[in-house]
Amino acid sequence: MNTTLRGCLFAPSGARGSPPSLKLRRTVEALAEAGQAGVPAIARLKGSRAWMHVIAWAVASASACAPAPQTGKTPASGSAMSHAVIDPYLKIQSALADDKVDGIRAEAGHLVTAATALGAPAMKIDTAALQLAAAAEAAPPDIKDVRDKFGALSEAIDAYMTGLHLAPPEGVRVAICPMVNKPWLQEGSMLANPYYGKGMPTCGSFR
Repeated sequence: MNTTLRGCLFAPSGARGSPPSLKLRRTVEALAEAGQAGVPAIARLKGSRAWMHVIAWAVASASACAPAPQTGKTPASGSAMSHAVIDPYLKIQSALADDKVDGIRAEAGHLVTAATALGAPAMKIDTAALQLAAAAEAAPPDIKDVRDKFGALSEAIDAYMTGLHLAPPEGVRVAICPMVNKPWLQEGSMLANPYYGKGMPTCGSFR
């Protein structure tokens, strides 16, 4: 682990909050050494809510301190958002609209790979997808927590698209849920709210 990242992960306090115990910090260090690929493995090893919190804390710390990768794959202004990001996202949205969490961890993993390839501007998408993967990996997963993490991911994607003036792919629309004040993307003309699922499927409006 490089010195800068070690200092971020083991700092006693700051914007990222107080770090966990020494034992958990050692696991955080292992996560940082393993990189993003280490998140699902550690989540499987320790599926408790406390460990999910540690993973999310580690990801946030690493994202805040480590330099983001630069690539030439950032979409040009005015183009459509990458299908590599949107396609797995839509599968997650559809699952949550149906009150399901099956397959979300895997799709979040695909989304992490796609966001990483987009470089520094997509770092918030990358981080949010990692946190969603960790939430979906809990045993058993808490659908409310998964939906909260999905909301953060949706905000990150929406902000990325707005900042780069990107359009949704053809057939995809942006909607807003007034109950949680968060956006989501979906296909079709019938609202399918992922934050409330079958309880309030049509809550919201298209933007």
